[in-house]
Formats: sequence, C-alpha cells, structure tokens
Amino acid sequence: MFLLFDVDNTLTIARGKITPLMKEMLRDVKNSGYTLGVVSGSDLIKLKEQLEDSISHFDWLFTENGLVTYSKVDGKHEIYSSTNLVNYVGEHYYQDIVNECLSLLSEVRLPLKRGVFLELRTGLLNVCPVGRSCTQEERCAFEEYDNEFKVREHIRDKLLSKFGNEIECSIGGQISLDLFPKGWNKTYCLQFIEDKEILFFGDRIFPGGNDYEIGTSDRVKPYKVKNWKDTYDLLKMIMLFKY
Repeated sequence: MFLLFDVDNTLTIARGKITPLMKEMLRDVKNSGYTLGVVSGSDLIKLKEQLEDSISHFDWLFTENGLVTYSKVDGKHEIYSSTNLVNYVGEHYYQDIVNECLSLLSEVRLPLKRGVFLELRTGLLNVCPVGRSCTQEERCAFEEYDNEFKVREHIRDKLLSKFGNEIECSIGGQISLDLFPKGWNKTYCLQFIEDKEILFFGDRIFPGGNDYEIGTSDRVKPYKVKNWKDTYDLLKMIMLFKY
C-alpha cells in the first residue's frame, strides 16, 4: 500500500516544521511496511526545511507536483525525473504569463506587501500577492485577509480567463498560488506510482484547491484533513486496523 501526503496543513502547519509526534508516527508507519510518498508544489529545499530528518522515511519525493521527482536509492534520494516549465512552454509564452501576473499584482492593494512575488521553480511558477519574504505572523494575517476578500481567487480567475486553455492555476498553502501547464497538477506524480492501492492525505481537496485533482482521481482513496493532527489520528487508525 502506498501512502501519499500533501505537506502544509497535512504533515506540518503551513510552512512550519514537522512535530516530534508526527516524526514518530511516520517512522512507525514506515517500519510497518508501507510505502511512503510526499507530493508538494514546493522544491526539495523547502521540503527538507519542513520535514527535517523525517524526510528519510519517504520512498518518493514528488516536488513541484512531481515535475521534479526523487526516488530512494541505497538510502539516498536521487532525481528520477525532471520537467522544465520554461522549456516546455517557450520563453515568449512564459514572459506573457509573467507580465500578466505582475500586472495583476500591481492592481492589488493589501494591508502589507513584502518581497519575492514571483518564484520560478523547475516545473511551475509560484505567485504570491503578499510576497514570500513575509514573516509567519504576516503570513497568518494575509491568510485571514484572503479568506475574507478572496485575493488569490480573484487573481486565479483573471489568469484562467486569459490563459485557461493552456494552463492550470491552483491555490495552496497560506499565501500563494501555482501556475503550470494543463495536466501538471498533483496527478502528474501518479504516473510514477505502480501500487494499485494509494491513500492520499490532503487539506485542499475542493475545487480550486491544489489537492483537488489528485484527491478526486479514481486511482486514489482520499482523506481530507484540516491539519497534521487529523493526519496523525488517521495514521493511528490505519496502524491499528492494518488497512
């Protein structure tokens, strides 16, 4: 059986570090013979920051939705597959997307803005209205503001109205949204998983959320959680009843 996890608000708090309790649970689950994988829009550096040494329990790391995939070989994670966004869409089209994002961000008035509003990763473009250099307190303040005024939803809808025939745009975590070509959502990682039984744990299994497509895939059994404590309790049940 393959257990596949989102990270933010599933294994950790949003952009926070994994707790000792969850570390122990992942160790116990792995020692019980389950295959473990994690799928995230973040890159490997951010995953290591959040999961710390517990990253060693995962057989597969699907970073950037699986567009950069690592498998475990002789106890170490090595690149298994990598796909480049700019090479795929071309420089001209990529700049069209960047320019539109910058235009939309310039129209947004927020209680605060910091820095790093666009972050190009290998397989996707991360768009952050408040700026990724904000503090944890500022992240939470933006999330509260966004929940009321739907800032990210507005930006997503605008981008999809212009590029929706070619790209997807999903909201994830507390402060940002990801842009990528159609089909490059988290279901992208499923092509690398041979197991017939896949349990997926994620907090955003709803339309527009970045767990929605994979959470509604007919290849997975989804578990919608609110936080890492929900995931912990579900894993405890799985261990108890040996799914």
